[in-house]
Amino acid sequence: MAEPLRIALAGLGTVGAGVIRLLDANRDLITRRAGREIAIVAVSARDRTKDRGVDLTRFAWEDDMTAMAARGDVDVVVELVGGSDGPALTLARNAIRDGKALVTANKAMIAHHGLSLAKAAETAGVALKFEAAVAGGIPVIKGLREGTAANAIERVYGILNGTCNYILSTMEDTGRDFGDVLAEAQMLGYAEADPTFDIEGIDAAHKLSILAAIAFGAEVDFANVDTTGISALRAEDIAQAEALGYVIRLIGLAESQRDETGRQRLFQRVQPCLVPNGHPLAHVDGPTNAVVTEGNFSGRLLFQGAGAGDGPTASAVVADLIDIARGEIGAPFSVPGHELEKLEPAESGHRTGRCYIRFAVNDRPGVLAEITAAMRDAGVSIESLLQKGTPAEGGEVLVAIVTHEAPESAVKQALTLLEGSPSLTAPPLVMQLLAG
Repeated sequence: MAEPLRIALAGLGTVGAGVIRLLDANRDLITRRAGREIAIVAVSARDRTKDRGVDLTRFAWEDDMTAMAARGDVDVVVELVGGSDGPALTLARNAIRDGKALVTANKAMIAHHGLSLAKAAETAGVALKFEAAVAGGIPVIKGLREGTAANAIERVYGILNGTCNYILSTMEDTGRDFGDVLAEAQMLGYAEADPTFDIEGIDAAHKLSILAAIAFGAEVDFANVDTTGISALRAEDIAQAEALGYVIRLIGLAESQRDETGRQRLFQRVQPCLVPNGHPLAHVDGPTNAVVTEGNFSGRLLFQGAGAGDGPTASAVVADLIDIARGEIGAPFSVPGHELEKLEPAESGHRTGRCYIRFAVNDRPGVLAEITAAMRDAGVSIESLLQKGTPAEGGEVLVAIVTHEAPESAVKQALTLLEGSPSLTAPPLVMQLLAG
């Protein structure tokens, strides 16, 4: 049996404590599969006195986590602190510089600095692994990087944030409004006290940019993910979608496209979408994640499971450690960092599809005519129109339309024609209909 793989663990929150529990519970199994023992030798966290439900006395304690990378008795640094910059990034850079492999669950850091970290790791000849950064315990990164390695990936998309999915599926089941369900999600621990990163789609955008880089051999390009969250949704939108045979899910979607000159571009968008009831993603409920990949030979593949939590995320972290123990390094983003292409962002205007547009309007004569005239003038054909509620004169009503196939640029033009209209009481909400 080879010498143990020696680990320094930074961050002892739910995931960090979960890693310790997993290594303890499955020690013999993990050792057999890894070919050597995986042993934690040092840990670090903000509060040394906090009870985390695991025995920490057997490990060396480092008050300065960034110093763990310099320890001579450490082979791998595991970073579970979070944050795109600050101590987490310093630790990551120090670990690679000092010849240590790095395992992280930090999607924000990988989304912002993944390329530079990958190049540094490849130069140093050490592993950089981040399976736990996307979709918790679902092995979607390994699935993309290894399982579909022989395929040209046509697109990757899915439900990448469990908080949003819990809120949307609960609104769907109960008919309650967004704010009420968000408060419940916070009480149950599914949403943070400040839920902005989740409900505004930023967390999902971090994850999507990582998946897109792996799927298309591109540099990570978080800055160009077109991102819209779910905070503008109302219970009426959920009900309208159901009446049409859809559910609403926050979908991250990435595609490699060719422009009119034949140049490859990258399209990335996070947005609430109407998902047909017959689509696999329509049945993903609660705080669950699911990712769909479409390869030119593999066809459609669905990865589904728990997207967060101490057990699933710890499982992904330890899976990366087992790979490192076996000597499996590999390129973090499927191909060497210097070969990753810098793809220009694809414009959404030339994309065609059906969409749902919800207008909040004053209840007065001529409003529907104004909306339909704008659609007509922009060349957008209306497939169906629904009106919700019959308030007293002068009150607000919701009007929803579903378009026929149309360029997104035409829909945008129609909404531009309606800008500033006194008939509108709020900006229109636009959601694409996900193709089945």
